[in-house]
Amino acid sequence: TKIRKNEGKGNDIFDTFRQKYVRLTPEEWVRQHFLHFLCNEKHYPASLIRVEKSLMINSMPRRFDAVIHNNSGAPVLLIEFKAPEIKLSQSVFDQVATYNLALRADYLIVSNGLSHYCCKMDYENHRYHFLQDIPDYTDL
Repeated sequence: TKIRKNEGKGNDIFDTFRQKYVRLTPEEWVRQHFLHFLCNEKHYPASLIRVEKSLMINSMPRRFDAVIHNNSGAPVLLIEFKAPEIKLSQSVFDQVATYNLALRADYLIVSNGLSHYCCKMDYENHRYHFLQDIPDYTDL
């Protein structure tokens, strides 16, 4: 992990997913650690991870934190990150669910680095089911 000082603005970290330095905020710390966990422990291919991309929802521009695609390019897992001091409340779930209206990923994750929740979407019954663990990429 490459970290560099940014004169008077704190530290920057090199994001291997975006291939550039970004400000090392508490939320960015969570994002970096969680995405590397997915790659190193859960076998998610780094090449299929997209970070902070824009999308339109009800004609309004939005930006999701991370999405993982399958080999065909379809989004399968959408992630919303928060800083460790942010409680994972209903509004965080509402935010990721709103983003998922456009993406229709099969799985949603919210994490603040201390707590993580993963759910599988059930589009047929308009529900989602919380999972005990984050699935391995090979199980998606």
